[in-house]
Amino acid sequence: MTTTDSSGYSVSDTSVPAKPIPRVACLGGGHGLFNTLRSARIISDYVSAIVTVADDGGSSGRIRRELGSLPPGDLRMALAALTRDSERGRMWEEVLQHRFGGSGALKGHALGNFLITGLAQVMGSEMAALDEIGRLLGIQGRVIPMSNEPLDLEAEVLGLEEDPREVVAVRGQVAVASTLGEVRRVKLYPESPAASQEAVDAILDADLVSMGPGSWFSSVIPHLLVPGIVDALNRTEAVKALVLNLVPEPGETAGMSLEHHIHMVRQHCPSLQIDVVIVDLSTMPVASTRRHIDRAAAALGAKVIYRDVREDDNRGRWTDRHKPEKLAAVLQEISGGVRNLPER
Repeated sequence: MTTTDSSGYSVSDTSVPAKPIPRVACLGGGHGLFNTLRSARIISDYVSAIVTVADDGGSSGRIRRELGSLPPGDLRMALAALTRDSERGRMWEEVLQHRFGGSGALKGHALGNFLITGLAQVMGSEMAALDEIGRLLGIQGRVIPMSNEPLDLEAEVLGLEEDPREVVAVRGQVAVASTLGEVRRVKLYPESPAASQEAVDAILDADLVSMGPGSWFSSVIPHLLVPGIVDALNRTEAVKALVLNLVPEPGETAGMSLEHHIHMVRQHCPSLQIDVVIVDLSTMPVASTRRHIDRAAAALGAKVIYRDVREDDNRGRWTDRHKPEKLAAVLQEISGGVRNLPER
């Protein structure tokens, strides 16, 4: 729900909703998905995390290269985000996220990555391993890879050569996320990968589906390059929300405007239809710019709403993170439909 402040803007009511949303599916990866899942678990009885599987850096990349398995890092973070808010849950979250120190072969590896990968080898399936860990943690929902095969990300990038118009192919999620050039388009290898059936089912069964925030080209858009995911998004009866980032990210989205983020979604997936685009009030642009955002969203069939979803540091200064309680309240607000929602 929202209330209206003295300026006439809608302000999120961060109290826990009395009536939870039965099923929520959240698409993404990394820290952006982590925060969205923290929001979703507040207002839903059952949360499905549908996670990108193109990571090739750090502990995940090392495990992937050595064992040929799905990169476990984003899957681990989703499990951590959905652990119960209790003393035992916080202990298990710390266990999953714990990284080994020292100077040997284990340095930098996350314990949860080993747990996922080792259990998958024992059980014969990453999905079975994730479900078993979910039961161990008491998670109400599932953590689901968007595809059952590890994928590679490649971007077409401008501005890396002497001729700024020359397009350069940059391969790998880490390289794309940290590029100093302008990302124009991304693709997955193998192209048009099969979606996991569990991801498709979670989207079709959901009452609310969210995409974003997060690394736009390396965590959000990759889902839209999986035909089975797009088909499920267009068939589901769930309310579909696109949550925009609070700030451009250094590297892949440096200098990108809000409407450019939306344009990139449509450019990569022209058939996609969305119900609502959520923009934080602190990033609310002037009226002339808002018209550009509205037009970009309308091309996806979406309505734009501006809400207070940003976290502060308790000293009145904004952070670059969404506050889970605030975003949860907005997700609850839109769950019944968006036609009569005020813009702000």
